[in-house]
Amino acid sequence: MAKVDIAFALAGQQPLPADHGYVLYGALSRAVPALHTSNGIGVHPIRGEQVGNRQMSLTAKSRLVLRIDPDHISQVLPLSGHQLDISGSQLLVGVPEVWTLRPATALRSRLVTIKLPDGTDREPFEQAIRRQLTAMGVSTESIVTLGKRRTLRIKDKEVVGYEVVLEGLTAEESLDVHEIGIGGRRHMGCGVFVALR
Repeated sequence: MAKVDIAFALAGQQPLPADHGYVLYGALSRAVPALHTSNGIGVHPIRGEQVGNRQMSLTAKSRLVLRIDPDHISQVLPLSGHQLDISGSQLLVGVPEVWTLRPATALRSRLVTIKLPDGTDREPFEQAIRRQLTAMGVSTESIVTLGKRRTLRIKDKEVVGYEVVLEGLTAEESLDVHEIGIGGRRHMGCGVFVALR
């Protein structure tokens, strides 16, 4: 069965780290321990407004969005009404909506991380993305563009990756990328794709 996005409203007054993938996953796992063992979950980065000093604030459109199998929706519903501590910032999780994944010819991920033996230079990174797309059955005619070099902080370590845009996808290819993602650490916000705005 196709994955869905379940999107919870968020409320909070304090700024939170713009690089929050690791701490958010930790907070979610404490709130719903089953999330720590579920394979295949994707956690979207929380969208907000940059306020400087690598911090962001919530907006009316900010959501906690999880990409999951429909069978797992009941596992994450207890998040509603929960307060999450994100590096000292308190976020109140509200009522969720379920969104079906819709195909788009162009997709974007804020950060893709792939473990490579030779570091994270652009050319080998792009080649690694191509290999993963080929394994999914995505045509070599599709266009891969690496954007900004970004990092994910995990405890005292920084993992390097890139913003990635994919263009020229068929509807089927688009849904496959939505479902599978690219690279690792999807539970920390990496390699989760959305339609390019």
